[in-house]
Amino acid sequence: MPALIRNALSQPRSSVLLERRGDEWHASSSEELLERAQNVAAGLRDLGLRPGDRVALISPDRVDWIVSDIGILLGALVVVPIFPTQALDQMQFIIANSEAKAIFVDTAAAARRLASIPDLPPLFTFEAAGEGSLGQLAQRGEQARRRDPQIASRDEQRVSPDDLAVLMYTSGTTGRPKGVMLTHRNLTFTIESSFDYAFAAAEPGVPVISVLPFSHIYEHMVMYGYLRAGVRYYICHHADELLADLRSVRPVLMTAVPRIFERVIAGIAANAMRTGGLHAKLVPWALRVGRDYMLRKTQNRRTSLALRLQYQLAHTLVLKKIRPALGLDRLKFFVSGSAPLHLDIAMTLLAAGIVVIEGYGPTECSPVIAVNRLSDNRYGTVGKPMPGVTVRFADDGEILVQGANVMRGYYKNDEETSAALAGGWYHTGDIGALDADGYVRVTDRKRELFKTSGGKFVSPARVESAIKRSVFVNQAMVVGESRPHPAALISPNWDLVREELGIEPSAQNADLSSRNDVHDFIASEVRRNTRDLAQFEQVRRVIVLPHELSVEGGELSPTLKLKRRIVEQQFASQIAKLYEAHA
Repeated sequence: MPALIRNALSQPRSSVLLERRGDEWHASSSEELLERAQNVAAGLRDLGLRPGDRVALISPDRVDWIVSDIGILLGALVVVPIFPTQALDQMQFIIANSEAKAIFVDTAAAARRLASIPDLPPLFTFEAAGEGSLGQLAQRGEQARRRDPQIASRDEQRVSPDDLAVLMYTSGTTGRPKGVMLTHRNLTFTIESSFDYAFAAAEPGVPVISVLPFSHIYEHMVMYGYLRAGVRYYICHHADELLADLRSVRPVLMTAVPRIFERVIAGIAANAMRTGGLHAKLVPWALRVGRDYMLRKTQNRRTSLALRLQYQLAHTLVLKKIRPALGLDRLKFFVSGSAPLHLDIAMTLLAAGIVVIEGYGPTECSPVIAVNRLSDNRYGTVGKPMPGVTVRFADDGEILVQGANVMRGYYKNDEETSAALAGGWYHTGDIGALDADGYVRVTDRKRELFKTSGGKFVSPARVESAIKRSVFVNQAMVVGESRPHPAALISPNWDLVREELGIEPSAQNADLSSRNDVHDFIASEVRRNTRDLAQFEQVRRVIVLPHELSVEGGELSPTLKLKRRIVEQQFASQIAKLYEAHA
């Protein structure tokens, strides 16, 4: 990685990274970025840290995050990224388990939050001055480099391709987080192979934007790919600022997760409903027509004359206006990862001229196994295996992987490592298949399948994805283990539900969740969106949740994955009553 970083920053460029400061974008040059990172590296080494020591990084996205990350790697140290939204007890576990020798945080408030953790290593704060600040550490490193100009080159020469580079702890949806050991070889291979294969739009100087957390291996890898490609890399600090940033930057390329696309479509529908009148009916109609037209077109199915005419009208009146309104008029494509993307969502966006290519891979594969390309994008698949990666399927359909992208193992966890890497293959825990043309389809999550009392296996993710096609649904979790049929816990898009049912904006969500008209409306939406599934997959009953599932509430992991066991325990009495009432 040090060689990749140096090569990426060797060409003088005035605008490598850009972030908002007030109303203006502030640019960092390649020289400035490398100089700051080298000072951080030398400062950490001057503190007494030795090659291979772990350094934790806890902060939302910002230039200081990247400077610190690069500095840690240039110092022959190991990055331990921690989500700033992580529960404090999990932060404490990760810091202790990784034996972190230093910690970076963004604010004094974040530092105070960690104060209760015993035996806390030295803390460096981005938004601070003097002792214990990032600036003070960099000054110390600058002085160390003056005393010993060869300190940087010596540290970089100590790095072997098989040395640990990043210790990335998984979300811990079923228990304590596991530390995934990713080497310099893992990351360098994945960055070079995936970008050379699928990111042709990442040309020198083009604008791209990030909103996904650098603490996630997906955006962590992409971050270095962007630096290597020489793009103008804009950083969105918060999802609430994304629309304004998109309109300002007008990016050519962006990575995203399905949740962002779902919110975009829900937002378009919500704006139309708030406008009222003809607009409230025209926009949802246009989105549906566009979706249906693109579904048939991408699957090479015949489109009727009526559908073609409807699409032309929908495109003229609504669909062609969406891209420029969102700041996406220059966008070549989105890259979607981290979770399955429902085909309907992709088709709705495609109808508006917004192309999404989907990829796939877990943290343990650093994190790419397969990815589509703009030139041969097959919707409904996650693309072909990346060059240098071999995929095969176990007898039960589990996806198995070999390649330079596969982790070394789990930190201090030989038992889990042996199970995950049994037979020399990484066992993903996902069920999938390879089509005749070599494209991978991921169909189920092996450990999340449940069996109904009728003996049918149900993939909750598949049913949830279908339910979330409704713009009135914010979150969905399907249950039904040993029950006669699946049921769903639904967190609605309350603003849209209020508009649709004519409910006063001031009405509280907790009160609305128990109203019959709200329940019946949500139930009808769920039934409508699951009626094309197999009969045993169709949801018969719903529970309308009084609040949104959240990271802070413990129901979601920092990567926004459902903690199914926790949610089921939290709503166990309501689930039991629902099935008793049905019986």
